[in-house]
Amino acid sequence: MDDLLVQEEHAVYHWTLIGANTGPGGTGQRVRISGFEIWKIGDDGLIAGSQGRFDSLEYQRQLECGGA
Repeated sequence: MDDLLVQEEHAVYHWTLIGANTGPGGTGQRVRISGFEIWKIGDDGLIAGSQGRFDSLEYQRQLECGGA
C-alpha cells in the first residue's frame, strides 16, 4: 500500500505491484507498476464498489522487456 485517503463516502487507495512473470508461459521479466482504486464505502462501512486504474500499456511493455 502506497497511500490511503479516506473521505466520507469514498476512499482512494494507491498501490504498487512489484514481481516477476514466472507462471506457466511467463516471460520471467520483472515488473513494477503503480495504480489506484477508488472505493465507494457503503452504509455498513464496507467497500460497496471499486474502480481502478493502471497503465496497462506500460505493464505489457515490462512483461516483454522488463522494468523493475
